[in-house]
Amino acid sequence: MLINHLIRHRLKVSLLTPEGLKYLAKRVLLLGRLLKADRRQRTLRRQGASLAPLVMINAVEFEGSIACFSVGTGSFIGKRTFIQLHAAVRVGAHVAINEGVRILTGTHGLDDPAWRLKVAPVVIGDYAWVATDAIILPGVTIGEGAVVGAGSVVGRNVAPYSVVAGNPARVIRSRGAHAFTYSPVRSSAVVEAWMGK
Repeated sequence: MLINHLIRHRLKVSLLTPEGLKYLAKRVLLLGRLLKADRRQRTLRRQGASLAPLVMINAVEFEGSIACFSVGTGSFIGKRTFIQLHAAVRVGAHVAINEGVRILTGTHGLDDPAWRLKVAPVVIGDYAWVATDAIILPGVTIGEGAVVGAGSVVGRNVAPYSVVAGNPARVIRSRGAHAFTYSPVRSSAVVEAWMGK
């Protein structure tokens, strides 16, 4: 599906120009990565994940039911990411989740004598950015356009357009813009080779 989408929406350039040859070379060099990404997404869909047409999911480790996972169009999830699926994880459209992020949906009650598993969903709104090595704890909603700083531990909801950082994550400022047009998936070398910058 990823391959079909990229071919249908590819940047059309003349192979008789230096720019056209550059894109052709990139496509050939990155073909293996594209095939691997496409295979990974087909497997996730067969296992029940809901993936929009244009997403890039790198080497992500999942634990739990893949059917609890959904991603909106234009989103990018970096490698070394761990996503726990004891409850739903819903990632919106045009979301950037950088490398090494951990998204958790299960924990244990500190005062529960039986130490039972408590689960709660995680929601990440459209145009949110979760930076490298951040940890998102069960039950957290990250609002539209919010930013989670690198290495942050988020245990509470993050308001839309807020920037949070630290352990525990605290609001450090608000984003200046509230309307966005970017698509993080376009920063992926594989997608850029087909669709341009």
